Amino acid sequence: WDHGQGTRECEVIPWKGRDLCSFIGLKPLPLLYTSIVRAAGIIVPVVFFLIFLLGTVGNGLVLAVLLRNGQVKYNTTNLFILNLAMADLCFIICCVPFQATIYTLDGWLFGPFACKAVHFLIYLTMYASSFTLAAVSVDSSFADSFVLLFKPHLTHPSCRYLAIRYPLKSRDLRTSRNAAVAIIVIWTLSLLFAGPYLSYYQIVHYHGLPICVPIWEDQRRKILDILTFVFGYLLPVVVVSLAYRISESRKAKCKVTKMIVAVAIIFCLCWLPHHLVILCFWFGYFPFNRATYACRLASHCLSYANSCLNPIIYALISKHFRKKFKQLWLLYDCFTPTHLSLPFLWEQWNPSVEIQKVGAC
Repeated sequence: WDHGQGTRECEVIPWKGRDLCSFIGLKPLPLLYTSIVRAAGIIVPVVFFLIFLLGTVGNGLVLAVLLRNGQVKYNTTNLFILNLAMADLCFIICCVPFQATIYTLDGWLFGPFACKAVHFLIYLTMYASSFTLAAVSVDSSFADSFVLLFKPHLTHPSCRYLAIRYPLKSRDLRTSRNAAVAIIVIWTLSLLFAGPYLSYYQIVHYHGLPICVPIWEDQRRKILDILTFVFGYLLPVVVVSLAYRISESRKAKCKVTKMIVAVAIIFCLCWLPHHLVILCFWFGYFPFNRATYACRLASHCLSYANSCLNPIIYALISKHFRKKFKQLWLLYDCFTPTHLSLPFLWEQWNPSVEIQKVGAC
């Protein structure tokens, strides 16, 4: 059993003066669990494929919307959303495919560099996402006053309190330059906190097969896991909660605040089971059985799914994003041959439904 790779059957064999199972945090599992392990070898890769597909398309659309026509040039919130989408897309492309193979292949076939790099990128993007959410939550506390000053038709009447009380402070702090500096700080801190994971994992040959496993001693692993929980989850959640309380006390109920709060809540819910499982492993009672195996798999999939959910939230809450997504759809339709256009393919699949083009190309 391993934090990054789920439960595996393990035979007790000597390695570096002790059995390999105990050294890497595994415990022997009876053959009774082979059926659930085989089922996981089918279900988990399918889930990861859906995450990869939705996350790549969704975050790609978010990047296209924000970068098209300079959407991020003068909007600090959009800069942070762009940074979050880039972190999610990096995680999905560089990590999810490799992690999916853990449940289908017998060993790690991508070499020692990928073993270290993939797990380093997992935590690098996790830190970048959590720090970005904390930053954009603080930024959203000032967002409504800035929008009211320069785009009053876009705000809800309940946001006017912010503009009256903090007009100049909001305008002075919420600049593209400050947002860019904050993003640089976010990635610098993420590199520092994720750096130890470059030596945390290593290739170990197990029955002739290379496997990618943690090789640190238990005490060092425990300390790093606690630090990851505190700085990568708990601290950002506290910052987001405080920012939300401030916004709520000022009755700032604008769309941008609701969207950021929704994204933050989804992040908290998706990553909480992952951290709880690790904390239970170190400090609580976490027996190795079918229930805990399924729990670990669910937490693994849920934490990874977070990277593909943000674009869905943007589309559900923000009319601006829905409008831009629709424009990209129409742009694709205009420059695509008829037999490959999405409306044409939909009509072929469901002839009873007639789809008409909206607007002129």
